[in-house]
Amino acid sequence: MPTKGFDTLIAGLHGLGGQRVWSLMISLFGDLAQAPNQQIDGPVLSAIMHGLRVKPEAARVALHRLRNDDWITSQKSGRISQHSLTKRGRAESAAANPRIYADPRVTSTRWTLALTEDTAAEQAAEMEQRGFTQLTPRVFVGSLDAAAPQDVLTIPADHAPGWLRKQVAPQMQQTGYENLLTALRGLQPDLPAPEEMSAIDIAVLRCLVVHNWRRLILKHPELPASLIDTDGPAHQCHLLVADLLARYPRPELSAIKRCRSAA
Repeated sequence: MPTKGFDTLIAGLHGLGGQRVWSLMISLFGDLAQAPNQQIDGPVLSAIMHGLRVKPEAARVALHRLRNDDWITSQKSGRISQHSLTKRGRAESAAANPRIYADPRVTSTRWTLALTEDTAAEQAAEMEQRGFTQLTPRVFVGSLDAAAPQDVLTIPADHAPGWLRKQVAPQMQQTGYENLLTALRGLQPDLPAPEEMSAIDIAVLRCLVVHNWRRLILKHPELPASLIDTDGPAHQCHLLVADLLARYPRPELSAIKRCRSAA
């Protein structure tokens, strides 16, 4: 059954916006059912979607879209529908895992300064695709293993002054991280202990945390530790996300099913 007062506790995460149902489902399946043999029964999915404030009609539309996009496949077992990630869905979820579930204390310290020949928008777009963050019109920074085009000057480094970290930070989703940080800080002190929460509510909590984190962290290249402003909202969010996901481990699908049956 739902944990008492839980819906009020997670209101801040719901209020962040960007809660498109199909995207929520991608976060949910990626967190709970990424293994090839894992399936989420229809009633279990409905219970979690209810906890996420998603109406049944909206959930059905999202499932239809994700099936058409080859992200999710569904099959019947008796009268129960079972849903799972497709091969493509598992592959893309696995590709995002290193960013979403990264340990905030373990990142590369060496980095690269890159200087391009011109300020063309096409050049900037290519540099971002290759893992670089734009600092000024012709200057980019990135991890040491980011592969720059051959005509770009690169200079390896292992130290960054504080002013450079402050200058890099606004290139990220600064407002989004500030809003998420406020929501996480408001949520964390009042959450019950994991053993006092239902499996469904832990699944809902993890989905909202992963979803709101994923939609920020995947929008910009990864920065090596030397370039991260450790006092900034992005890193502070990372610390809280990692702490919450460790404190509230991923529940087994069988536990969620038992929880729903007992409700």
